[in-house]
Amino acid sequence: MTVLLQPGEGPVDGDHYLPADPELVHWGLLPNARSEPVLTIRSGETVTLDTISHEGILGDQGRDPAAFFGAAGIPGTALLADAVALAASPREHDASTRGPHVVTGPVAVRGARPGDVLEAEVLSLRRRAPYGAISNRHGRGALPAEYPEPPATVHSVVATVGDDGRGRLPVGDGRHLSFRLRPFLGIMGVAPATEADVHSVPPGRHGGNLDVRHLLAGSRLFLPVQVPDALFYAGDPHFSQGDGEVALTAFEAPLRATLRVTLHSGPDARALAARLRAPYAETADEVIVLGLDADLDEAVRYAVRDALALLDHRHGIPGPVGLAYLSAAADFQISQVVDGVKGVHGRLAKADLTAPRAETPANGR
Repeated sequence: MTVLLQPGEGPVDGDHYLPADPELVHWGLLPNARSEPVLTIRSGETVTLDTISHEGILGDQGRDPAAFFGAAGIPGTALLADAVALAASPREHDASTRGPHVVTGPVAVRGARPGDVLEAEVLSLRRRAPYGAISNRHGRGALPAEYPEPPATVHSVVATVGDDGRGRLPVGDGRHLSFRLRPFLGIMGVAPATEADVHSVPPGRHGGNLDVRHLLAGSRLFLPVQVPDALFYAGDPHFSQGDGEVALTAFEAPLRATLRVTLHSGPDARALAARLRAPYAETADEVIVLGLDADLDEAVRYAVRDALALLDHRHGIPGPVGLAYLSAAADFQISQVVDGVKGVHGRLAKADLTAPRAETPANGR
């Protein structure tokens, strides 16, 4: 077992530290316009957030992480204190009206106004524990009529991190499947402009449960601000996920995340955000656009339209040429099919888009 990152212990990379206090986290609902911030920061500052995985603390798993993980050989001394405290707390969690996710925040960003853009740059993601779980439950996932296999309603597998730094998934006959770990936060978002409850499962223009596996350390997510001070939050930590997330969850496991939060309030940033239907992201090599809809075909169309809007806004590429380029060179992949609102992400190579614009002669010819 590797060292646990218990609350308040171990390295903190950011200017501010926000633990996943069981009394302050949001469980199953996202922050909304009525939510009070638990931390206030300035644009450009960095914040380290502890996140809790919902796997092992949910009611359908017994709401007893010691028993759940103990059955897989994880000792009680290897449990995170904040996860144990949340599971043991009197806080209600009604799975029929709320999502499973535990969310840390919200963080107020001074001066953020609706229409601005909040950039969340992922600086580091540290594993808080060397284990987690992957679950298929209640007839959900890509094969809801087939899995979980009856009579089970939940099938959870505890996975671990091997000495080689790879994931280890027990087959059940003494063998293990080994796979690469790519940690990321499934949920990053801002509060939507509503006072109604915001279920944690479906993603939207506010971000939320995007489950885009490319939002690794080094990536930047751009979120359209919808309420004053933005009210940023994060959660749903993953050690790895495949595109589609077909079982329902991926390798859900706790992370300590450090992010730099930067506010963009200039006219160009606001104009691009107004043209896009969803957040967008950047990595060192790619621009990533998103399409979100309950209909997967419609989600593809939205992603393509946002890609065309970005190509026009940033590079002056007309629609017919942009569509030809997307068809020839961009990748449109399924983020997830399990969150009610399905997700598609389009990946555009930055190297393809570095050619300077042609200059227009002074006489217009």
